[in-house]
Amino acid sequence: MEKLKAFLKRKNIVISARRYGIDALGAMAQGLFCSLLIGTIIRTLGQQLGVQLLTDIGAYAMAVSGPAMAVAIGYALKADPMVLFSLAAVGWAANAEGGAGGPLAVLIIAIVAAECGKAVSKETKVDILVTPFVTIVVGVALAKLIAPPIGSAAQAFGQLINRATELQPFWMGIAVSVLVGVALTLPISSAAICSVLGLTGLAGGAAVAGCCAQMVGFAVMSFRENRWGGLVSQGLGTSMLQMPNIVKNPRIWLPPIVTSAVTGPLATCLFRLEMNGAPINSGMGTCGLCGQIGVWTGWLSPSETAIENGAAAITPGAMDWLGLVLISFVLPAVITPLLGMVCRKLGWIREGDLTLS
Repeated sequence: MEKLKAFLKRKNIVISARRYGIDALGAMAQGLFCSLLIGTIIRTLGQQLGVQLLTDIGAYAMAVSGPAMAVAIGYALKADPMVLFSLAAVGWAANAEGGAGGPLAVLIIAIVAAECGKAVSKETKVDILVTPFVTIVVGVALAKLIAPPIGSAAQAFGQLINRATELQPFWMGIAVSVLVGVALTLPISSAAICSVLGLTGLAGGAAVAGCCAQMVGFAVMSFRENRWGGLVSQGLGTSMLQMPNIVKNPRIWLPPIVTSAVTGPLATCLFRLEMNGAPINSGMGTCGLCGQIGVWTGWLSPSETAIENGAAAITPGAMDWLGLVLISFVLPAVITPLLGMVCRKLGWIREGDLTLS
């Protein structure tokens, strides 16, 4: 056992929830952002502007989402270069075999392939053959064996959430909004979770609402402490910056969580806000305005996942735009600070509790 522990330490193979559930998952979301998400935006712009070059560029970027995710995961796991480059083939195979649930298949399979590749890396004199051989064979073989059932399970669970939200928009609007919003602020990737589950439609709209409640809510509520820099870094960046303060005083989390419980059902019941762009957008909130761009692209050109869930292109009306603006910006910027004022008067939030370090 001691020899195994020493070997794993030497190979930097750390079997932990943080390494796989936070580092790898977060990196996967970045890989998705730099391929599928940005590609969707570019392709939609090309289609709407009638510029074929942009449409083609976007399509190429979207096509390499599998390799991008796998390489990003390998980077997070601190894989050696030979392992890292070999993961491109693994990611392509896992994403293709996983179908609509490809991102979850890529996450699991890329982790296993990367760790196997790291284990044999630089252990032989023919490393240039052994390392890529082991990484690719292990990864692609797993993709053929387990990616389809993983993808089907993820797709089925995502469709269950989407369907449940359609049937019970009020209660599911609250649940999805609160849970995805909390995931956004925690050191895990809400974007990757939404992508893995394929959250679109009303469930996607509720997820956008929850993320915006956290980001815009924290940004405005903490304006007196953090001023304009904090407004931008949290409102357009991430509410995760408040995590150290939440650990010190969990009560500062109450206003944005309560806000998400309000805006979620408003999004699903009143405005019928649907996010039918790439599912990753559902977990992005106002980060680079990706949540709002996802809603817009979903109106004009729904993603493949959204189409599978019954979505169709629409021409947005005044109510659609009003709902998007209110849910994304106005309501979080009003409700959360008001709740924050109540918490300050009760002594639950003290001066300096929201100051970013």
